[in-house]
Amino acid sequence: MPVKPKISFENLEVAFASKSDAELRKMYLIFATLNNNLISDLGIGLANLAFKLKLPVKGIMKKTMFGHFCGGETIAESIQAASKLAKYGVHAILDLSVEGKGDEESFDRTCEEIHQTLIESAKTDYMPFGVFKVTGLGDYHIMEKIQAGEKLTPSEEKAFAKMKGRVDKLCKAAHDLGLKILVDAEESWFQNVIDDLAFEAMEKYNRERCVVYNTYQMYRHDSLERLKKAHQVALDKGYLFGAKPVRGAYMEKERERAEEMGYQDPIQPNKEATDRDYDAAIQYSVENGIHLVCATHNEKSSLQLTELMNLHAVDPTSDRVFFSQLYGMSDNISFNLAKAGYRVVKYVPYGPVEKVMPYLTRRAAENTSIAGQSSREFELVKREMKRRKNRG
Repeated sequence: MPVKPKISFENLEVAFASKSDAELRKMYLIFATLNNNLISDLGIGLANLAFKLKLPVKGIMKKTMFGHFCGGETIAESIQAASKLAKYGVHAILDLSVEGKGDEESFDRTCEEIHQTLIESAKTDYMPFGVFKVTGLGDYHIMEKIQAGEKLTPSEEKAFAKMKGRVDKLCKAAHDLGLKILVDAEESWFQNVIDDLAFEAMEKYNRERCVVYNTYQMYRHDSLERLKKAHQVALDKGYLFGAKPVRGAYMEKERERAEEMGYQDPIQPNKEATDRDYDAAIQYSVENGIHLVCATHNEKSSLQLTELMNLHAVDPTSDRVFFSQLYGMSDNISFNLAKAGYRVVKYVPYGPVEKVMPYLTRRAAENTSIAGQSSREFELVKREMKRRKNRG
């Protein structure tokens, strides 16, 4: 019988090893602010207003929220953040977190910027992945029309061909540079088109090794079945299948649209169903040799995966399984897994401060406590500060 992996996400010395006392105090203030709904909402609202009024708040943001959740404004700044993580065995994925203008020029610019992240990532051994959102590379309205079975106009056909070309350019670059690349999941009403683009790239580039990974939002009740079907197609066509299960990010929008347009709600009935399907996707992936990126801040799911890997003799140092968390969050999971020898990658978002505000607003909403309870992050920071004080 395999021995259970010895790992604890309660080891705060390992979790916060990369943080000085001053950085820990700054984290305390950030999470204390996020922990208060009123102050958090007010702060984000004022920051957004200040940028609209062109007030000089960039410096403050870089020292607080932006500095904690983002690697920097540029690729070079983010590589510095990534190299600090690498000292503790935690690897990084440079993630351009800027929402484009939605014209062909901005799609080309985004594609070029992401291509540059791949070139820079390939120069190191601690940035094994690239990542992109298809909506950053082309007009989502076209994907909506395709999924709805509507005919495209000649200009839309041309635009879609360009979108496909950009997707291929990034996947080919990852392949040629010896990297891997993640295709982010998006809204359900054009996700099928994104899936098809990802599978096309997998069929092309996932022959000798797993390069392209598709993302599955497990808060959709059909995602587990979709993942299994996609795996079967990969087996039939003879290419390696890469999957990144996540719990998901567009729930309110999905529910509202389904109600508004009168179709079946694609969302799970409750969080328990999401958790059940997420863990089932992880188990299915390990048992069936899928190349996996387990993207979660859930301690139970992360621990379960270490046990499954042990049970099925998956070498923690191989590239079959990666664990993934966001920069500035769940360091107790990331750093303890890395210390125990598992492959861990942090998403490191970057971009100009004012253009990353939508991303920071989402992070603030995610971290704000429910019914006044302290967030897990805040509790851990407080405990580590106390531990260091007692250590003297």
